[in-house]
Amino acid sequence: MSKPKPRYLIIFGLLILLQILALTGNGHFQLSESELIDKADTAWMIVATAFVLFMTPGLSFFYGGMVSYKNVISTMLQSFIALGVISLLWYVIGFSLAFGESLGGIVGNPTTFFCFNGVGLSPNPELSATIPFLIFALFQLKFAIITPALITGSFAERVKFTSYLLFMCLFSIFIYAPLAHWTWHPEGFLRKWGVLDFAGGSVVHMSAGFAALAGAYVLGSRKSTYHQPANIPFVILGTGMLWFGWFGFNAGSALAANELAVQAFATTNMASASAMITWVMFDALVGRKITAMGACIGAVVGLVAITPAAGFVTTGQSIFIGFVAAVISNLAVYYKQRTSLDDTLDVFPCHGIGGVTGMLLTAVFAKDVGLIYGHTATFLYHLLALVIVAAFTFFGSLGIYRIVALITRLRVSEEEEKVGLDISQHAETLQVSVSNN
Repeated sequence: MSKPKPRYLIIFGLLILLQILALTGNGHFQLSESELIDKADTAWMIVATAFVLFMTPGLSFFYGGMVSYKNVISTMLQSFIALGVISLLWYVIGFSLAFGESLGGIVGNPTTFFCFNGVGLSPNPELSATIPFLIFALFQLKFAIITPALITGSFAERVKFTSYLLFMCLFSIFIYAPLAHWTWHPEGFLRKWGVLDFAGGSVVHMSAGFAALAGAYVLGSRKSTYHQPANIPFVILGTGMLWFGWFGFNAGSALAANELAVQAFATTNMASASAMITWVMFDALVGRKITAMGACIGAVVGLVAITPAAGFVTTGQSIFIGFVAAVISNLAVYYKQRTSLDDTLDVFPCHGIGGVTGMLLTAVFAKDVGLIYGHTATFLYHLLALVIVAAFTFFGSLGIYRIVALITRLRVSEEEEKVGLDISQHAETLQVSVSNN
């Protein structure tokens, strides 16, 4: 057995400390009064939470199929590992920072729900009025998991795995949790301004998109930016898993089995369908081939754009939102490819720009308070929120990348990049060895 590296000794020591905290923390297995719990709402939220978890393996296939053959496993693992890392981080401190007692509308008190203390089976009047507070915390966990996973597409094929793990933890604590608090906590300052984000247009997609932009800038270009996607069927499978899971993502954000969930379900489907068809038809219009990759990317862009608006707009308006987002993101991908920025899987044009488009159109169409109803204040607050979120996420992520770079190398070596991250980072490969025996 080789001598363990010091950094892994530290990490394993922290893992042991977590076990002690978990065993000595206050239990939350108290049963609530049955009349306080709506069983239909609770059943739907259990299902929706599972749906959203399913999206992260879906993202693994979506991204894994797009990269070169020698980087499939590493790219898929970068998404999949978030299921473990963020789950533990959320249990210890993440949920408190996002939904704990508000500290000036900026962030939650880290001691409020430390190690899930106080996160029990009874409803929380402010956050989960008809469902156990524990399922609310687990539902929100799935959003926290997929957000850093989305970022990985921007620096795929060149990031050092342990550096990514450190970045993911710091991003979740210092970027994601405050954004969730601003937007979804009753005392969050963006929520008090009337900024509408039904299921994560700014918290998830804008934050991932602008963090991806910062990551592509800091890590620089790959040595070779040409590659053949390894497995288009993986991309199609991943898109299907994402589309399926997104019903939990958006319809679950109603936090109840009610008409609002049904409306969000419908708008989610129609925006994605509209964006998928618009993307491939726009490609054909400008002289490009209609491709499976284009159809899949278009579908995901529609899902991104409808996320902030899902419960606030009509089905017809969702079709329009999908159309607009597909055209804008398609153009953004085209023009990005003519720059020196190496955002490997176009995370910023699709999630960053798609999220911005969705947030702005939410302010235009939101029922009773949108711009088309004569309410300019909503639109102006959304503009201000977009500037704040974009600047906070981009510059905050830039700072986190710099901090990680001071601790360890961000990029793999040139030789490691050449042989591929599957081999250099994980000693695994898709290559099948054929025995001569």
